[in-house]
Amino acid sequence: MEVGDQAPRGRHGGGEFSHVPVLLNQAIDFLAVQPGGTYIDCTVGLGGHSSAIAKRLGAQGHLIGFDKDPKAIELAQERLKPPAGEEHNWPEIRLVQGSFAAVGEQVAAASADGLLADLGLSSLQLEDAARGFSFQADAPLDMRMDPHAALTADQVVNRLDEQSLADVIYEFGEERRSRRIARAIVRARPIRSTMHLAEVVSAAARPMNPSERRIHPATRTFQAIRIHVNRELDDLRQLLSEGGVPRVLRPGGRLVIISFHSLEDRIVKDAMREGAQAGRYRLLTKKPVTPSEEEIARNPRSRSAKLRAVAIG
Repeated sequence: MEVGDQAPRGRHGGGEFSHVPVLLNQAIDFLAVQPGGTYIDCTVGLGGHSSAIAKRLGAQGHLIGFDKDPKAIELAQERLKPPAGEEHNWPEIRLVQGSFAAVGEQVAAASADGLLADLGLSSLQLEDAARGFSFQADAPLDMRMDPHAALTADQVVNRLDEQSLADVIYEFGEERRSRRIARAIVRARPIRSTMHLAEVVSAAARPMNPSERRIHPATRTFQAIRIHVNRELDDLRQLLSEGGVPRVLRPGGRLVIISFHSLEDRIVKDAMREGAQAGRYRLLTKKPVTPSEEEIARNPRSRSAKLRAVAIG
């Protein structure tokens, strides 16, 4: 469930990005935001969740936001300015351009009351064709959340050997036809654009049954390449490791994570379950919280979202 069936953290309209945060009320409820507290938004994006948190913190509160994308940080800085007349009642806000994997290095131990991570792509990334995340428009093969990162989708598509490419597509895209797709990509090299890649993959992975026709044949391959380029699952594991969430949250602090595909959700579910068994976490969601029919109708891209939450100790 990604490009073409993806739930970015917002939507675009009227020439500007308007943020529609997924599961907003539920996320805020599970965070149990307290005035004067310290909260971390690991994926600040366009500031939708962060804005809702900031409004509840008051002047004594602190909000720390992370995002790999410098453009997201720039736009969030504008959105998170205090509303007119509320300057005296607005929290201290610090935005960090970088991966949330470094939260343990950027935030003092046992200093935060809550941490939120909304793992979906931002509309800023998905709907800017030049970024190369989607095959809805032709664009260079980029897919970097951080445009300064070294690895690009072009390098993955055009330089990886066939076996390694098949492994990436299988592991991160859960694509059963990964070997066939990798072989087709290697034979078609050089591949220079998103639409060219989508055409090659689609020809190699035509739907085998009606259920597979619901999503574009290239969806899983694009997901896999994007996850690999941005080290998304490695960063998530690092966030959930001993040096991440357990280090920065105070006893009783809340962890809330919204995921959008099975690979992310499996990592989150396993980490929370293991933490609960070890006595580090108290589960707040025995089953994942999902969007209501009303929210899905309002924002169809939210349909795959799953929220899980725990409290420390």
